[in-house]
Amino acid sequence: MSAATHPLGTPAVCPPETVIEDWIDYNGHLNMAFYNVLFDHGVDHVYDHLGIGEAYTRSGAGSCFTLEVHVHYLNELALGDEVEVHFRLLDFDHKRLHFFEELYHRKEGYLAATSEQLAMHVDMRSRRSAPFPDAAQAAIEALHAAHGGLAVPAQVGHRIGITGR
Repeated sequence: MSAATHPLGTPAVCPPETVIEDWIDYNGHLNMAFYNVLFDHGVDHVYDHLGIGEAYTRSGAGSCFTLEVHVHYLNELALGDEVEVHFRLLDFDHKRLHFFEELYHRKEGYLAATSEQLAMHVDMRSRRSAPFPDAAQAAIEALHAAHGGLAVPAQVGHRIGITGR
């Protein structure tokens, strides 16, 4: 399947959402926790398309657990802003996914935040890591091939710390 014909897109563009009042903090902007909620909704959209989403998890067979997240907060979002998440699969193996998401303000087009994540497939019966089912592995391989030509964003692989000392 070529990048141009992948059903999720290159990168995958997730359904838009609107920042709601419950997500606004005392600084008058989107609270940091809800950037993660928006990124999580994007992941859910992609997982559903890969066959490892909500229906798969409810079946009791397996799920994906987040192992690590690194978020860059780049620009503020406010009440009523419409946003969308762009998802790209950076790497994978038989149990893990390494991916990157960008959160965009839809009207103004600016990048508000990024999230680099590592997730692990888990057998929900044993609650231990396990290989992806064959169908999911094939879907993951196709998505990775489609996203393989995308440039690696500057935020990928950043280390947190105070520099310049």
